[in-house]
Amino acid sequence: MSIVPVILSGGAGTRLWPVSREGHPKPFMRMPDGQSLLSKTYRRAAALLGEAGEIITVTNREHYFASKDHLAEARLPNGIQGHFMLEPQGRNTAAAIAHAALMVAERHGEDCVLVVMAADHLIRDERAFIASTEHAQRLARDGYLVTYGIPPSAPETGFGYIERGTPLDDQGACAVARFVEKPDLATAAEYLQSGRFLWNSGMFCFTAGTVLRELREHVPEIVTLAEDCLANSPAHDSAGVLLQELQACSFLKLPDISIDYALMERSSRVAMVPASFDWSDIGSWSALSQLVEADTANNRVQGDALLVDTRNTFVMGESRLIATVGVDDLIVVETADAVLVAHADRAQDVREVAKRLKQENHDAYRLHRTVARPWGSYTILEEGPRFKIKRIVVKPGASLSLQMHHHRSEHWIVVQGMAQVVNGGVEPRLVNTNESTFIPAGHKHRLKNPGVLDLVMIEVQSGEYLGEDDIVRFDDQYGRVC
Repeated sequence: MSIVPVILSGGAGTRLWPVSREGHPKPFMRMPDGQSLLSKTYRRAAALLGEAGEIITVTNREHYFASKDHLAEARLPNGIQGHFMLEPQGRNTAAAIAHAALMVAERHGEDCVLVVMAADHLIRDERAFIASTEHAQRLARDGYLVTYGIPPSAPETGFGYIERGTPLDDQGACAVARFVEKPDLATAAEYLQSGRFLWNSGMFCFTAGTVLRELREHVPEIVTLAEDCLANSPAHDSAGVLLQELQACSFLKLPDISIDYALMERSSRVAMVPASFDWSDIGSWSALSQLVEADTANNRVQGDALLVDTRNTFVMGESRLIATVGVDDLIVVETADAVLVAHADRAQDVREVAKRLKQENHDAYRLHRTVARPWGSYTILEEGPRFKIKRIVVKPGASLSLQMHHHRSEHWIVVQGMAQVVNGGVEPRLVNTNESTFIPAGHKHRLKNPGVLDLVMIEVQSGEYLGEDDIVRFDDQYGRVC
């Protein structure tokens, strides 16, 4: 195998709150065309492979099942296998790339090329992306660590920059003179005017052997610790994908450092290929709004909205009508449980909202009202001091864990499909549409969808404590233990 795409999927995308949250980060966000950024990235990676190959996804264990769903949604050729490397906790890009490179070297040899991609970037010109990657591969096979530089279109202060060095070919590739941190506006304007600087995309191309040799020279402890971790983290086939859970006690010894700091800024073998494709990191609501067509007043709307005497405003709604009257230069984003209203010039500062919510341990930092689970999803419809009402959707053939709650009872009403229910010591029984069952506190119970369509039911919880942590699992097909 000559090439393996490696997709790094981490980070909370806090500038895109309230849609992007810790439990539902930016890669899972839907673009205006209905596709998620992660699914688009899988399709782009597959375009480099053709009909067969392997795509490695490095992500947090908590995001595995959702990531696998987005891989399935991408509908890749049957010959392309997904390989998930699951981190117990984020350790930045150097650790992720070191583990992926070691695994690729072991499975495919040190001459195999890694194309490292972020899960949350948007690139629409797939043909141009393939052409740039073919250019990068030629340099990678010559022993370079290749980064993709994005020709700047504005004095952007939200990106790092790369300064051009010595030309390496007649197609625009060059050595990297230096990497520069995010500049202030005046400096960014100077960079744009000079023509010597490109935006740092955070995408890379190199052979497994080259990146491992360079890591061993500049940060040998990362490779040593990653080797130890992989030795204790065997990969195995799991329902059609290769699954590898990185051992926590070994993995957490690795330093938290980016590949830029650990290697790219230190190595003398770094080259840059100027991207010939369109690119956006969708880093703010302003960036995402540009994907929506503007009206004559430069308003952009996604969802159900009525705008009166409104200009230069972006409105995105998920669950209800949004009306604006006599306003200019706003960002308005609505979800089922939160609304963001911000001045258009302060799009980068939305992260401060997420930061405050996290400091206050507010649920709106972590989760939406609808929460994805390996078996389907649940939506909180209403809750009070001693009750909570959920809408539960279970995928065909899926099953919740065999579990028990100490502090709450549950009443299940099936509104679509058929449920197979275990309740206490009684044999499993079928509960049909418009039928119900009651689960007393302390009873072991399990819910399964034996049908071929989604099972939908309403769950009414009652008790002194209704937290999601009031659960004891006895058996779970998804490997959850608490």
